[in-house]
Amino acid sequence: MTHPTGPATRIAHVGIALSAIDAQLPFYRDVLGLESVPVSDSDGARIEAFDAGGSLVELLESSDGGSPIGRFIARRGPGIHHICFAVPDLEAVLEKCRAKGVELVDQVPRIGAEGKRIAFLHPRSTGGILVELTED
Repeated sequence: MTHPTGPATRIAHVGIALSAIDAQLPFYRDVLGLESVPVSDSDGARIEAFDAGGSLVELLESSDGGSPIGRFIARRGPGIHHICFAVPDLEAVLEKCRAKGVELVDQVPRIGAEGKRIAFLHPRSTGGILVELTED
């Protein structure tokens, strides 16, 4: 879908932190019937992804207790870790964030899973939700 002013922002994926991915795979694959999508592991996390109508559900398992997912699970337990929005111009959105006082985790884009440029926004500025931005 395209807005009159250009491509629309869309949900790229929802990241779900789990202690053990393999125990949850049957639910997403066999109960919900979601198709597996190959993605590369990133940031000290094993990632299994499923297509949910054009957006992905990414199951994230820490491969290292000191990784972002490992720390999240240690503090909060399993659950939704972040939501990722695909935007048409990552730098422009980061500049809007700065102008509106949104706290950035990543001051400049970095490379994430699948070699995509990403940046995270701090939950203090987004209603308690860790938001990832990626360029569409």
